[in-house]
Amino acid sequence: MAQISDLLIAHPDITTFDQLEDLVVQAARRGEIHLYFDIKPEFPDTPRKWEAILELAFYRGERTAK
Repeated sequence: MAQISDLLIAHPDITTFDQLEDLVVQAARRGEIHLYFDIKPEFPDTPRKWEAILELAFYRGERTAK
């Protein structure tokens, strides 16, 4: 299971929502099967529908991993 907080802790150099979205895709490609939204990313560019965007990114990553 990939947690948003774990991804951010493991990558302290991440400073934008787009970078976080890339990390979510990478997690799915590594074989993670669940994405858990345990915290809201506090980036200035975090969009209002951030959960839906990250969920779609995770799905994209799963589809390209196969």
